[in-house]
Amino acid sequence: MPSAATAAPTPAAADHPDENWNPPAEYATGLDEVWRHMAETYPDLLGFPNYGWDQVMANGGTLNYCVRWESATPVTAELRDQIHTVLDQQVNKWFEAVDGFDGFPYQRVPVNVVGWAAADRATLQWDDDAVDLYIGDLDAGGAPRCAPECDRFHHQDGDYSQCPGGEARHFDQSLWLTDGFGGGAGGDWGQRMGREYFVGALGQENIHILLHEIGHTLGLDDFYDWTPTGVDSFLMKAGSAAEITGFDAWMARDFWRHLRPRYGV
Repeated sequence: MPSAATAAPTPAAADHPDENWNPPAEYATGLDEVWRHMAETYPDLLGFPNYGWDQVMANGGTLNYCVRWESATPVTAELRDQIHTVLDQQVNKWFEAVDGFDGFPYQRVPVNVVGWAAADRATLQWDDDAVDLYIGDLDAGGAPRCAPECDRFHHQDGDYSQCPGGEARHFDQSLWLTDGFGGGAGGDWGQRMGREYFVGALGQENIHILLHEIGHTLGLDDFYDWTPTGVDSFLMKAGSAAEITGFDAWMARDFWRHLRPRYGV
């Protein structure tokens, strides 16, 4: 879970605001345990202002990404476009879970890849202007980064006046692909995983590490030391499932229904 930031007062995290909440009986106890555990573990759970839900709602139903290519392996225009297509598909596996549920206003959430970052321009082997390029701008760890001026993580007030492309070219999340990186990481800033793993998984129906990390971007927790009642395997319990399960989907719905009052929908 990302660390909380200052926000306006919100309803108590343990409250269940929707009287019509009616998950399958086999999930009900486990879902209640999950929400109560999260509310106790993260006291400002509902005060955090930059979940993936917030990004989608601020954009009117879309998400913008920038790809951080921490590798010297060349990228063709074809691979660039394939990554865009697959990222859109995987992100929408989560939003399919809330399509039509409790006022969620979008049938799908188009993903726009607006930029790529690399250490060397020669690594990105295309000449068109389909995306903004960030070349040679490295973070403190030496990884290529996309422009902070365009990054929602740094501009949650929506002020992108210093972004060269303005608001339309801002990015909400980074897809950070690193040579030799094991496992994954995810939060409101985006998702990180091994470049070799991700590219090798592009033809798979479910890229399970990416899906798991997107779950964190949406606010869902890890389950390293406990398992909710009534379930054995689900995506957010790392290593126990390779796709979004029914329990994962209901956890996402539960998170949305608790956040929904902040959006007035």
